[in-house]
Amino acid sequence: MKGKEWYQADDVAEEYDAKRFSRGGRLIDRREKQAVLDAVGPVEDRSVLEIACGTGRFTVMLAERGANIVGLDISDAMLTQGREKARQAGVDDRVEFMRGDAARLPFPDDHFDTVVAMRFFHLAPTPRKFMAEMARVSKEQVFFDTFNDFSTRVLYNRLLPMGSHLYGRDEVEDLLHSADLELADAEHDFVLPYGFYRKIPDAMAGQFRKLDTAIGSSSLGEKLCSVSWWNAQVG
Repeated sequence: MKGKEWYQADDVAEEYDAKRFSRGGRLIDRREKQAVLDAVGPVEDRSVLEIACGTGRFTVMLAERGANIVGLDISDAMLTQGREKARQAGVDDRVEFMRGDAARLPFPDDHFDTVVAMRFFHLAPTPRKFMAEMARVSKEQVFFDTFNDFSTRVLYNRLLPMGSHLYGRDEVEDLLHSADLELADAEHDFVLPYGFYRKIPDAMAGQFRKLDTAIGSSSLGEKLCSVSWWNAQVG
């Protein structure tokens, strides 16, 4: 099972958080959430769309900080998980979860202040179309991540069930240009790939993280990092 079929399976949704954000994966969760917060800044009373919101990790986090947010995903099972998270967090009045296709967003132009897409573009079959839609519905900002083609992830990427697409900086910049977006900032992290951290206990993850950040801060670090976060402004 590949790509869209894998992602929409009920058992994937039920086990998604447990498999990815337990053990050393907690470190990944914390770092990704901080990357989102650093990029989008204060969100109180701002309108936000999260593409491929999955189980609502970022959707609920931003709602807790006062955003009025829509979480869109193609998987009903993932959306069910997200709605339950929002209810438990007491922010279901600030969140709307919708099933939809990111290539045909059901919103008018310039509808949101910010559009966020995390863990999405490695699964996107038509990234140019998706980027154009994200830019169309955003008034100000588009923030997303990619897995990188010159990184340790290439060692195991073909073994993954979802068939991930890896990106180089030139390809990302071309996508942004095609959607009339301007790159404002980029961060690069995790020389050691996500898959490694998920296999080790949380206490050990912190020790490996020190090595990871030391390599990442070197002159070669950016090229070796497996994850990039891209902050773009609407032109």
